Amino acid sequence: MAQVQQIGRFEIPISNFENSNFSVVSAGANGLMIYRRLYSSPLDQLEITRVDTIFRVVWNKKLEIAKGLRAVRALVKHNSLFVLFKANNNRYGDFLIAAIDINDGAYRVYRVQNLISFNPIEFIITDEAALIGGYFNYRPLIVHFNFASQKSKILPGFFNEVGELTQVKPYDDGSVEVIVSSDNYEKKKCLWIRNYDAKGDLIKTTILEPGDKKNLIFGRSIPIGNDEQAVVGVYGRFKEYSRGIFIARIDPVGEYQIKYYDYGDLNHFFSYMKATRQERIKQRIERKKIKGKKAKFNYRFIVHEVIETKDNYVMLGEAFFPKYAYVNGLSQTRILIGYQYTHAVVIGFDKNGKLTWDNSFEINDIITSNLNQYVKIQAQEDKIYLQYVYENEIRSKIIMESQIVEGKSSDEVKLKFEDDVLRNTEFESSSLDYWYDSKLFVYGVQQIRNYSKSQRNNSRKVFFINKVDYQ
Repeated sequence: MAQVQQIGRFEIPISNFENSNFSVVSAGANGLMIYRRLYSSPLDQLEITRVDTIFRVVWNKKLEIAKGLRAVRALVKHNSLFVLFKANNNRYGDFLIAAIDINDGAYRVYRVQNLISFNPIEFIITDEAALIGGYFNYRPLIVHFNFASQKSKILPGFFNEVGELTQVKPYDDGSVEVIVSSDNYEKKKCLWIRNYDAKGDLIKTTILEPGDKKNLIFGRSIPIGNDEQAVVGVYGRFKEYSRGIFIARIDPVGEYQIKYYDYGDLNHFFSYMKATRQERIKQRIERKKIKGKKAKFNYRFIVHEVIETKDNYVMLGEAFFPKYAYVNGLSQTRILIGYQYTHAVVIGFDKNGKLTWDNSFEINDIITSNLNQYVKIQAQEDKIYLQYVYENEIRSKIIMESQIVEGKSSDEVKLKFEDDVLRNTEFESSSLDYWYDSKLFVYGVQQIRNYSKSQRNNSRKVFFINKVDYQ
């Protein structure tokens, strides 16, 4: 039996007057970068702390930042923490990028000139450039900033049609692939795959077009060798709701084949449901088969990751639905309060784009305002580990292709002292993310009580990070 091991914990005490909104970025085997905004006068500060893999503090520094700037994205690349800043107002579109050396905290600031005001949702660093993606009037665009020349431009091929950025993916040679979901001239949703070199020049465009009465809603890609790639995503009869999963195989000259798999074709797509409801679904599918038809199911579904395993390839996605509330009891007026997650779906496929197995993982309780990835996936040997965190629990499942090796289990987030206690009303949102090798980390804010004589203060508020591994 595998077990979740929490092999270390780091705490930062927080007073009631401090900002507890910490962000954490993995630096891989070099540790973690922790930062938060400190409000002061005349300038605010960005406090940055680097800890190593056993939570020893390597250094702590404070950088002055203007009141009108906010940190919107951050990542570690080339032994530097890159933090993207944007003005709070939308009067101008310039960005600032702070590049902080993770070895000693030395930093340099770059100004990214941009005449278009937009909120960034994508931030990528390559060997030569930074790429900042977002939307202007529902039209996707990506700003390319060259560090050497310190000049910026909008990548060609964008800013024309309404669409959705589904992937901005850098490669080791400095090139970047961008996938946009957008309508073609027939008003069918297609995937536009554009490849750019390290300078931001357009190399190739491939348009994946769907079959009859289909729309390609969302997709992510992975190289599969011999200059070929696979694109995995969801398709539907309509443009908002998906009806199944597609796998496209694209050859070096842009020729492609697409295989479609309805949700009703999958063996475990409905395993998140209670047994009686599952049985009704299966009976419905069988009745349709007898009549020579297919049962059709519409879901909102987003693909998060496509990874390579020892044998083949694996996709992870999550299903959700919007959750509304009525205003002041008026049945005619409702507002969106968030998205309710139902389950994660995992599929395996080979180099020919053929689906070989599927499985799923029930997601309970999560309602969120942003469609973030909650379930994390790790492939080790012939097993796949699935985990997510909710309140003070790490929830896990282990599968071997379509088989369940270990069903859903829950482990409480381990506290620092034996007599530490959390009460249900003192949970705050926690997050789980990848770290290095097979390690993950869970982090958040906790209100902890301890009535033992060895603890002087019987109550404390802390920002915490726990190191997580499977043993």
